[in-house]
Amino acid sequence: MSPFTPRELSTILQTHQTDILADWLVRQSEAGAPQQSGELRQVSAQFLRLVTDALKDGAGDSVHAPAWTDVRELLEDLSRSRAREGHTPAQTATFVFSLKRPLFDRLQREVNGDRLSGAVWLTTQVLDALGLYTVEVHQKGREEVIARQQTELLELSTPVVQLWDGVLALPLIGTLDSNRTQVVMENLLNRIVETGSRTAIIDITGVPTVDTLVAQHLLKTVAAARLMGADCIISGIRPQIAQTIVHLGVELGTVITKATLADAFKVALGRHHLVVAPSGAA
Repeated sequence: MSPFTPRELSTILQTHQTDILADWLVRQSEAGAPQQSGELRQVSAQFLRLVTDALKDGAGDSVHAPAWTDVRELLEDLSRSRAREGHTPAQTATFVFSLKRPLFDRLQREVNGDRLSGAVWLTTQVLDALGLYTVEVHQKGREEVIARQQTELLELSTPVVQLWDGVLALPLIGTLDSNRTQVVMENLLNRIVETGSRTAIIDITGVPTVDTLVAQHLLKTVAAARLMGADCIISGIRPQIAQTIVHLGVELGTVITKATLADAFKVALGRHHLVVAPSGAA
């Protein structure tokens, strides 16, 4: 007795594609398919055609074979799209796994005797491999989304504000690590170049703790700004932070530090020969 082959499965798919597609769409709908009915029908029909073509070439051992390239590309687009929309890996993989029941029902009608088990096993191998592939791509897509969101949050959490002509302020909120320091540096240096500022205030009022590593990051930012021709003032030095810096033995060198942003702004204005006075004062 000859084993059931991928080409035979391809023939069954091609011959009964309309009925299999209709049954499959019902299964997807019952499983809570996220796409609109028209779009879902189009993608499902395309998937069936591509799988039929891949199996027609005798490809059944590995979905990573060249014959499955078009199928993989369709699943990649689908998985990444659903990842961006916030769907779970299980919801995405259901697109493939929900095809099992329609195919098994059709195999029971078309394959006789002991060859049925071989047909079911081949179909299970193919669909399981494709389903797992969607999960892998979906996970990568979610990681890409998370990485992009983290980058955007870093940029949003490190705004550089121009307080006056030649005076910039960089308020920091949250933990200052290596990655964020790089973003802080780039944003500050770019604004120094854009505005031609000679003074930059780095306010750490919103930084919960300052340890040796955070202090080193601050000094690196100050040094980079100096290379661009701007001096830095560090504000927001609370009593606890001052004690920590002294206890750690961190040397801030010639960097001017102030307790509040207002005090630092006064110093910055003084460097530009400016003064803030009450209205009407002589």
